[in-house]
Amino acid sequence: MASEKTETMTPTAGANPAPPVQTEGAEKQAPTRAWATRLVIVGIVLAAMNLRPAITSLGALLEEVRDGLGMSGTLAGLLTSVPPLCFAFFGVMAPRLAKRFGPSAVVCVGMVAIASGLVIRPFIGGTAGFLAATALALAGIAVSNVLMPVIVKRWFPDRVGSMTGLYSMALALGTSLAAALTVPVTDGLGGRWQTGLAVWALLAVVAVIPWIPLVRDRGQTAAAVPEHVSAAVRREDDELRITSSRTAWALAVFFGLQATAAYITMGWMPQIFRDAGVPAGQAGVLLAVTMAMGVPLAFVIPRVATRLTNQGPVVIVLGTCGLAGYAGLYLAPAGGAWVWALLLGVSNCAFPLALTMVGMRAKSSVGVAKLSAFAQSTGYLISIPGPLLVGVLYQHSGGWGLPLALMAGLMVPQIVIGTLAGRNRTVEDEVAAARTATA
Repeated sequence: MASEKTETMTPTAGANPAPPVQTEGAEKQAPTRAWATRLVIVGIVLAAMNLRPAITSLGALLEEVRDGLGMSGTLAGLLTSVPPLCFAFFGVMAPRLAKRFGPSAVVCVGMVAIASGLVIRPFIGGTAGFLAATALALAGIAVSNVLMPVIVKRWFPDRVGSMTGLYSMALALGTSLAAALTVPVTDGLGGRWQTGLAVWALLAVVAVIPWIPLVRDRGQTAAAVPEHVSAAVRREDDELRITSSRTAWALAVFFGLQATAAYITMGWMPQIFRDAGVPAGQAGVLLAVTMAMGVPLAFVIPRVATRLTNQGPVVIVLGTCGLAGYAGLYLAPAGGAWVWALLLGVSNCAFPLALTMVGMRAKSSVGVAKLSAFAQSTGYLISIPGPLLVGVLYQHSGGWGLPLALMAGLMVPQIVIGTLAGRNRTVEDEVAAARTATA
């Protein structure tokens, strides 16, 4: 009894008390946090793997889809413009949805939308139905696109570079697998393009699973990972007028230009090679090689970027590789196909670089959510005309000279704007400075 009373007495000065209730709570919190963190990592990887197969699988079978649905070159160009249009439209809704339902719930529903759209679109019949089902899948991709940097910032604030790299690497892996396997899988399942496109819904179904317990345990897991941001910064980010930041605009334009290059590559590069005499299966493998370059580089580049005060040099290197790849596609598309695929694969790593800069240019997860939504939605709006214009130029010129000139021409401002976006600044500081200047 004496010992029991001693434990409940007020400790003397200099003592280092550890109340039983607090210790028990800490013991309960530690495994909860560890369990939730591991689940989030699995969820991030699986979700990221589903953010591009809906697009690259279509690129690998674009000719068969065009013939099956009776599409013209211009309409096929419109089809390749649907992804950025959906990303811009639905992506801007992501922060509000996340604030109301939680990021995990929104990503979970996003995976369900991807699975549903991929199952429906090959069999619904007609171009309009195909576009509508594609839009459903892309809506799920759009909200997940925006919320992935938010989840990384929220759960791993001290590991933004490494976790963005892991997420980007998984995204590149899913992209390259869809590009490489769609044609052989289609052939192995009877040669119908409908089956070849629908099979990727299985990957999205698997990705739903880890997010379900995170949705059900929303309050507990959120409390398990406190964000070390001052109350002043949180208030500042709640009232943040993102459009007052020059860096936010630079990031949006850079994101738009790199997205233009990426979706032109994913939508049209197999056709460029096929028109040069490369067999369809090999053209799909070449696209897979381009996307696969992002697997190692998407992990390395964010880690390198977070160690630099200015990410401009990385932007320049990636842009130069893109210019070289476009020149090669014009001069010797079949002869140097593997080299051009590798160079364009390096250039496409501007995407994980842009995501990393989004995570670095705001102070809290709220700020990152607003910056991510603004940069991605505005950026994807900017990217919409690119793939469509390539289709129009291709159909009316009868070759790839003009489309490739357009791609190379857009790479120059991408380098310039990306260098501006890479400067060591935060959107909160720029908005505060703008507010002070107008006061």
